[in-house]
Amino acid sequence: MKLFSLSTLVAAVVAAPIDAAEFNFCWLGAAGYSMTGVIGFPDEKLAQDIITEEDVTRFEIVGYNRMIPIGTWSMNEASGSTTWHLRFDPQTLRFPTGGSFGTDASQGWNANGNVTDCGRSGFGFNSGNFSQDFCLFGAWVEQSAIDPTTPFRATVQPVDAACSGVFLLGALEDLDAGLVRDFS
Repeated sequence: MKLFSLSTLVAAVVAAPIDAAEFNFCWLGAAGYSMTGVIGFPDEKLAQDIITEEDVTRFEIVGYNRMIPIGTWSMNEASGSTTWHLRFDPQTLRFPTGGSFGTDASQGWNANGNVTDCGRSGFGFNSGNFSQDFCLFGAWVEQSAIDPTTPFRATVQPVDAACSGVFLLGALEDLDAGLVRDFS
């Protein structure tokens, strides 16, 4: 009977949810392109200077053109040949951008520095020293490209494909810099 109780207790502890920090994000590209997503990692990682793809337990993105979904990608789809390079600052809730691809100021979410390796039916995002942009169907979507140093932040608030709402209220310096884009 004690063995059964101990095994039941162990099973309950193993099945218990792990506390995880989760943040939403929305990216505004050029020409009506945008992206929403979610990043999650264990709460204990919140004290780190930088979160990498090794720390992340949940990561999903959805790409849009004029608010119509055009592609998705999740870290669960990554394989040995997938570009999966992520840097996130949990202190400022920002994804560092503007550096050479593969450095601590770049991103590669199913898209390499040339933005051409997302697969024939795939979708990906890249931020390097040339631009922030999309990969769709194995090709660079040049029209989506924006300045590589454009701030890219996350929030606990809900986000939508237009990147509107409460999320932008915390980005006044971005608004003042004219970084909010029109979908027309």
